[in-house]
Order: sequence, then structure tokens, then C-alpha cells
Amino acid sequence: MTTRIETDSLGDVEVPADALYGAQTQRAINNFPVSGQSMPPAFVRALVLLKCVAAKANGNLATIGPDVAEAIVTACRELEGTTSLMSHFPVDVYQTGSGTSSNMNANEVIATLATRIRGKPVSPNDHVNHGQSSNDVIPTTIHLSAALMLHQRLLPALEALKTEIERKADAMKHHIKTGRTHLMDAVPVTMGQILLGWAAQIDANITNLRHIQPALQTLAQGGTAVGTGLNAHPEFAGTVCRLLTEATGLPFVPARSFFALIGSQDTIVALSGLLKATAVSIMKIANDLRWMNSGPLAGLGEISLEALQPGSSIMPGKVNPVIPESAAMVAAQVIGNDAAITIGGQSGNFELNVMLPMIANNILSSMELLSNVVLLLGERAIRTFQVNEERLADVLGRNPILVTALNPVIGYMKAAEIAKRAYLEGRPIIDVAAEMTSFSREELRTLLDPARLTGEG
Repeated sequence: MTTRIETDSLGDVEVPADALYGAQTQRAINNFPVSGQSMPPAFVRALVLLKCVAAKANGNLATIGPDVAEAIVTACRELEGTTSLMSHFPVDVYQTGSGTSSNMNANEVIATLATRIRGKPVSPNDHVNHGQSSNDVIPTTIHLSAALMLHQRLLPALEALKTEIERKADAMKHHIKTGRTHLMDAVPVTMGQILLGWAAQIDANITNLRHIQPALQTLAQGGTAVGTGLNAHPEFAGTVCRLLTEATGLPFVPARSFFALIGSQDTIVALSGLLKATAVSIMKIANDLRWMNSGPLAGLGEISLEALQPGSSIMPGKVNPVIPESAAMVAAQVIGNDAAITIGGQSGNFELNVMLPMIANNILSSMELLSNVVLLLGERAIRTFQVNEERLADVLGRNPILVTALNPVIGYMKAAEIAKRAYLEGRPIIDVAAEMTSFSREELRTLLDPARLTGEG
């Protein structure tokens, strides 16, 4: 590999001849051969957008020359439009805790392109990074990338899932099944009631995520190194937020206290908690689907999920609930990511949090995973499952817990005797109740009507 020599404050470094980045990026590549995983594309795109907006702000405020600002903006737009964007950002996630290496990676790549565009040198530090520090750039990029992904990907995906569930609930509302508590038979419910319960869970998650959007759209940019705003124009923070609002359509505002957003990651920890709660809801729905689909002969067999692929390399004809299983694994990963983010949030030492790259990677990973899998869950599991009506009716008719409906007229103890006998003899509850009470079969049919017991009859 042919190389060139680049120089930074520590001396000379060999860099691949065709690389857009410079010495500091190469040092990070050399220093952090940890995971082979670079920062997420959503983070890199947000970082490039931020650098573009910062250059515009500095140009508007006359803190850098207009030709320099224009060259930087053009370079950022060129990067945003390239399909090889990520090849220019190779720094490992597990780098310096402030994310300085990623910030300088962006500064160097943009400066190289801007120099070519301008025909004169553009400095990574003095021009691209003017009025900025890694310590406010990286927290800002975390908020910016998460805010964009929440608005553009996760919330629409959750809305789509809720819509699928509500449509299915309406289509399934006439099906009555045995309810279950403790995994044991309970009084009847309708499929519509079950599904609307799931929809309410997703709706609550959507509401909570919307509530955090204003905090997520509050930015650290302008605080520079420690929160004092040293070397930044007094109007820089407000100008950056205004330009970001124009570019994205989301209302961004400067933090009231830069110290809070640079020294902590409380908002991201809170967002991660909401993602964890969403994951728990997804896990519940996925497992309900798996249980109802279990069998088809030896399990519950109440529904049949769409057959998507063979389920076994040795057992012919076996089909597994692969989409709910995928969703459950995503939920487990998001819960794990939250644990790491929580620990990362505790690493705000004095004026800087020092686990920022890991926090960024995990929060964006959680949002990406959830965005993808909830669409799958809605389209390939909720929308397409079929109810096994004969199985529902057969089990429901033999459910001794239906005797609960007789409690008000014969008392709990008498009802328990009827239920125990029905269990013991394996007979429908109506037959045993007819023998052990004075009610006619017609009266019992009314009292034990499953539709009436669901509250829908």
C-alpha cells in the first residue's frame, strides 16, 4: 500500500495515499483495533450535517471567510451524496471516550475535500472545527442523530405496527377464546380485546417517545470544551440550531445549560429507558403470538402464523414462529444496550462524559433494530396470522372456569365443586352444572354464554 506523510501536533504519521483523512484519524486507527466496528452511519451522517451547518453559521457570523465556509459546505454536501461515505470514517466505536477521534476524522475528511474545492488550504481545526470542540460536537451529534432516527424511522414504524394491530383487532373481534392467567385457563376474552391490549401498549410507547422529543432536540453545540462557550461566537449556538431546524424540519434549540449536556447524557439514558420499555412491549406481543401458535397439535394451536421457511433441518414439515422469535431477540438486545447506556451515563466525570461513542452506538443500534423489527412483526405476523376457530371453540366449551359466571347466583364454594367435578370427569361445564344446580339448560346457556362473559355479548 502506498502511503503519504501527514503531520499533527505529535509528529509525522504514514497515511494511505488515497485516504481523505489525515494524521489524527490514522492514529486512532492504529490505537484502537478493538471491534472492527466503526460509528453507525446515522451518527456519521448527522456529524457531516452538523459540520455543514456549523460552516454556514461561521460564514454568516463572519468568523471564517465566505470562500472557506462555502468550500466546507460544498464538501459536506458531496460527502452526504456519496455511496462510499462510511469508507472515509473507519475509526472504531471503542475509541477515546469523548469521541475526539471521530470529530477529527470528520474535520480531516471535510478539510481535504474543501481544500480541493477551494484550491487553497482549509484547516481541519481552524476552519472546519471553528468555534467547536469534540466535547460539544459529539453530544450534539448524538442528540441530532437520535432525534432524526426517532422522527424519521422509529415513530413511523411504531405507528404502522399499531395500525396493523388495530385492523386485525377489528377483523378478529368476533372470535372468542379461553383467557389465561398464570398460563392457566381463565374466563373468556375476544381476540379483539387481546389485540387492542397490544395496540394500547404500543400507543403508550409512542406517547412517551413523543414526550422526550423536545429534550432530544435540545443541543450542546456552543458549549465548546467545558460548557463555557470559549472560542465560540455568542450567536453561534442559536445560529446552528436555526440552520438545523431549516435543514431537518425539526425544532432544535440550544441548551439552557451547556454544562449539563456536555457533562452528562441524562436525556439519552431516559430515551434508552423508553426504548427498553418498548422492547418489553414487543417481547410480550411476540411471546403471546408464539404461545397461541404453539403446536399445532400438542400446543395451544389457537392461531396459525404465516409459514415463512422450513423450521428444521431434520424434521420435515416443521414450521417455526420465526418473526416473533426475531422480535424477541431484538427486544433482548435493546434491553442489553440499555444496561450499557446506563453505565455509560454514569461516566460523566466533572465537565465531560467519557463514554460517548459507546452510548451513541448503542442508542442508534436500539432504534435501528426496533424500527426494522416492528415493521416485520406487523407485516409478517400480525397482518397474516389466521385463527383456528374450531380449536378455540372446542377448548372454550370444555373450560370449567366458565363456572365463574355462576358465582353471584350459587356462591364461590358451590361453583368450585362444579368446576372440580368437570375437570375430574373431563365434561363440559354446562353438563355438570345442569346436574348440580336447579337451573335449566337454557338458563345455563345464557349464564355461561362466553360472549356475555367477555363483556362484548
